[in-house]
Amino acid sequence: MTHDAEIASLLTAITASKPQTNQRSALLRSLLENVVLLAEQDPDTLDLKIAETALAELVEAFEVFAPYRNVSKVTIFGSARTPDTHPLYQLTKAFAAAMAQEGWMIITGAGPGIMAAGIEGAGREKSFGVNIRLPFEQGANEFIASDVKLVEMRYFFTRKVALTKESKGFAIFPGGYGTLDECFELLTLLQTGKAVPAPVVLIDTPDGHYWNDWLAFIRGAVISDGYVSELDHRFFTIATDVATAQDALTSFYRNYHSLRMVGHRMVLRMHHGPTSEQLEEIRSRFSHIVTEGVIEVIDATGPERSSYDQVNLARVAFTFDRRSYGEVRDLISAINSWVD
Repeated sequence: MTHDAEIASLLTAITASKPQTNQRSALLRSLLENVVLLAEQDPDTLDLKIAETALAELVEAFEVFAPYRNVSKVTIFGSARTPDTHPLYQLTKAFAAAMAQEGWMIITGAGPGIMAAGIEGAGREKSFGVNIRLPFEQGANEFIASDVKLVEMRYFFTRKVALTKESKGFAIFPGGYGTLDECFELLTLLQTGKAVPAPVVLIDTPDGHYWNDWLAFIRGAVISDGYVSELDHRFFTIATDVATAQDALTSFYRNYHSLRMVGHRMVLRMHHGPTSEQLEEIRSRFSHIVTEGVIEVIDATGPERSSYDQVNLARVAFTFDRRSYGEVRDLISAINSWVD
């Protein structure tokens, strides 16, 4: 690439006061190279606007969330059209309040309806808003307007990144096309391993039929015709009360902590490792998702140690087939069953 010397000089100047690891330096250099490459291509002005706006929106979102990176968060999706007198609004508000009491923060799209209910329930200090600019319907609700934890976005795709990247769990209430789009994209990310495992709870009122009708369609037309696996229903839980919904989220992390791919090996981190009997049980039960060797207890890997990534946690690791993400959910459930 031309301008290599200028890029190297700029990178040195940028990182002079903040030394970077080799990996981070390479990523920063790649960002700069792509900016130069885009300029050299002499793109259409609209292409430049899309690239600039998308990057600027992501940078702003990263900055807003950075101080709260170690706080558990749940993203709430749902209709912007639900009035505050509707039972769903009250259920959302109660759910958000219960999660805030557990120490979680709430992320919503910052609009009216279910989004407003989530922020009202959790309170402004425990909430984030990721608003989308639309010519109708959408303005930041009164409970998060002008807050430093509000991000305004032009593009849906950058908004989706902000709504999903930081969260350890997802609660989806009934809604329209936008809510269903968010639901299906989230399930697709989990199904394909493009998102780390996380609990998803689909919430309705006790007398509601939204998610039951949706599930009937999934089973009757999607699973039955082979478009997704039967195991893919592991990615979500349906709940009709606050306690069940809350447990679906918090119990996911009862023992399981996080996942990291190191090469072809999947490393599952947890608070309490397996006994010899528990290890043998998961080796037998999940051997079909292991392509080489067996599931084994390991210490932190080299890449984890070099980045100080949860090095004190217990671990199991195996060479993963990179397909059976529904089975990984079952493995996480088994890991959680090791503690009361």
